[in-house]
Amino acid sequence: MSKRRSSGLFRKYFIVTISIILASFVFIGGALLLLVSKVWMDEKIELLVENTASLAQNTSDVLESDYLDESGRGSIIVICNSLMQISNAIDADVFITNLDGDVVYCKEILQSNMALYTGKCMVHSQYSIPKEMMKAAIKGTVSITGDLNGILSDIHFIVSSPVIVNGKTIAVVYATQPIVGGLTPYIATIFRMFFLATLFTFAIAFILVYLVSYRLTKPLREMSAAAKQYATGDFSKRISINHSKLRLFGVDETDELVQAFNTMAQALATLESSRRSFVANVSHELKTPMTTIGGFIDGILDGTISPDKQNQYLKIVSDEVKRLSRLVTGMLNMSKIEAGELDLKPVRFDISEMLFRTLLGFEQLIDNKHIEIRGLDTMESNPVTADKDMINQVVYNLIDNAVKFTPEGGYIEISSKSDAEKVIVKVRNSGKGVPSEEIDKIFERFYKIDKSRSYDVKGAGMGLYIVKTIIELHGGQITARSEVGEYTEFIFQLPLN
Repeated sequence: MSKRRSSGLFRKYFIVTISIILASFVFIGGALLLLVSKVWMDEKIELLVENTASLAQNTSDVLESDYLDESGRGSIIVICNSLMQISNAIDADVFITNLDGDVVYCKEILQSNMALYTGKCMVHSQYSIPKEMMKAAIKGTVSITGDLNGILSDIHFIVSSPVIVNGKTIAVVYATQPIVGGLTPYIATIFRMFFLATLFTFAIAFILVYLVSYRLTKPLREMSAAAKQYATGDFSKRISINHSKLRLFGVDETDELVQAFNTMAQALATLESSRRSFVANVSHELKTPMTTIGGFIDGILDGTISPDKQNQYLKIVSDEVKRLSRLVTGMLNMSKIEAGELDLKPVRFDISEMLFRTLLGFEQLIDNKHIEIRGLDTMESNPVTADKDMINQVVYNLIDNAVKFTPEGGYIEISSKSDAEKVIVKVRNSGKGVPSEEIDKIFERFYKIDKSRSYDVKGAGMGLYIVKTIIELHGGQITARSEVGEYTEFIFQLPLN
């Protein structure tokens, strides 16, 4: 099915492109034929106008000359000979009419031996030029198309020029030439040349469009197949990019799309891996305290735990319940963050005081691990305007991490300072540190540094992701730095307002 769909995509792209090219050729061919026809018609009319005007002038000169005989036969022979030569030269029918529109001179009057034909001309004796056309012809040169009111068999070019003798129009020279009979062979020749050139060009275009269509749709076909594979939960497939291919057809954008698709696939694969790890971690985080709570409560209820030890175990149950509460709260906060529902409620408070009070909450754990607290004696008051509950969660998570990962006998160093624009808070703890290749990943969702001990170290990899999001919601930023075997330090900045 996927192969059929992908081939359909290629086929549609190919057919559309070829259709556009074919339509372009048809349009160009039609425009060319129209242009050629117009040029041919203009040239023919111009040729007829020049020759009728020349004949009109020659006829006028002949009729005004003195050397012709008195019978007028000489002038008739000269005029008809000129009509015959011009008619044959321009492939037109040229004749002269009187002012009534009747033909008086034509090439058929003169025989091949230069003798005059004594009978009526079988062709032109039937001609009678309409009066409206004669009125226009007497005034000057006229060029029109028509059939002389049915006299001619089809549409002709009709050009006329007046013959003027001693300042008076005495006759009119007419030239007619069929349009279809002359234009059709000319157009056929042009069309034949255009067709051969188009056929050759179209064959090349067909091959190029086929190759380009296949080249452009190949990544789309591969992405379609990969997307179906991703739908099954397998994000291993990547789309290849051949950078050695020519980029003559705008394929850079396709490569960018492929790169974006591969980036998306990598992000989905990472997210899926993190999700699976998160589900495993959360399952463990929920199962362990629930098992502990259930076991101790059952022990109290059935008398296995003696009354004098019940308070001790109830304290453990209370701690586990709080642990579950923090886990659920973290999950809810993460859901709100991803849904964009985390609203800020800024108030004015002293962040140095918040650091001190949060440390007091960890006093028992700090004493049990003999951790040295540094920096409290030099810390000054630093008021800031922010969402107090959210920043308290940031401070709590950072100090909780510091206490959790500080070895026995180690130290935690707290500092806060401010300038005209921002407050800077630092939380440093001694310990194993974070490897350099993982320092940039610790703020990602569900990421846990020591996966080999992930079930021993409490947490599901949400704390630092939530911390980073809260800080960025306030317009601040947070960074981390570490020296393996020495320390880990978190530094966050918040704008004062």
